[in-house]
Amino acid sequence: MSENPSNNEYWASNIRLVTYCLVLWAVVSFGFGILLRPLLSGIMIGGTDLGFWFAQQGSIIVFMVIIFFYAWRMNALDKKFGVDEE
Repeated sequence: MSENPSNNEYWASNIRLVTYCLVLWAVVSFGFGILLRPLLSGIMIGGTDLGFWFAQQGSIIVFMVIIFFYAWRMNALDKKFGVDEE
């Protein structure tokens, strides 16, 4: 059974998109919220320091943005490879 090259390209694009989204999520939630928190503690936003804000609110907001971005990009990839829903 031979695989269609466009299927391989579709899944490679899908995995690349998932990887980018997960890296961004990790950088924002773990990087800014935990590792870089001491560096961000002097910057105030919303009555608290930026490191705490990223740990409590920023990572959630970025995660929601990533969800909508992923859905938008996957719809574009589906149309590009002809596997979109009618």
